[in-house]
Amino acid sequence: MIAVRADDLPARRGSDYPSPHDAPCRERIRRALGDAFGLSQFGANLLELPPGTWSSQRHWHERQEELVYVLEGEVVLVTDEGETTLTPGMTAGFRAGTGNGHHLINRSDRTARVIEVGTRTVEEVAHYPDIGMMVRDDAGGSDYFTADGRPLK
Repeated sequence: MIAVRADDLPARRGSDYPSPHDAPCRERIRRALGDAFGLSQFGANLLELPPGTWSSQRHWHERQEELVYVLEGEVVLVTDEGETTLTPGMTAGFRAGTGNGHHLINRSDRTARVIEVGTRTVEEVAHYPDIGMMVRDDAGGSDYFTADGRPLK
């Protein structure tokens, strides 16, 4: 496949976060753009956030870097520095290992569409400082833990 319409790709709704942490993300929709082409070094998603929906819990990655670009609508970027409103044409990036948690919240009255791009690694640890959670990824899959290492699922 050389090209495809992003809206024709399968939509993944919600999150695999353990309850109740999945609640703010239940209506988010992601379409895996890079997977359609078998890309392995970076991931790219089309993210749709209906009003009131979060992109994720606020988090940061030890190894993976992320970049977002707003296509439509308005989202609020929440980081350790506070809140920044992002509108179409704006972008934000997050270096690996900084410890600065981030996520997007749609506080507007219309759906926002965002491109997400990030490094792919087989092994990764992501931290969720606001809820005392972490996720560990490896070749066998992903598992959620408390911040001190106790299993959540």
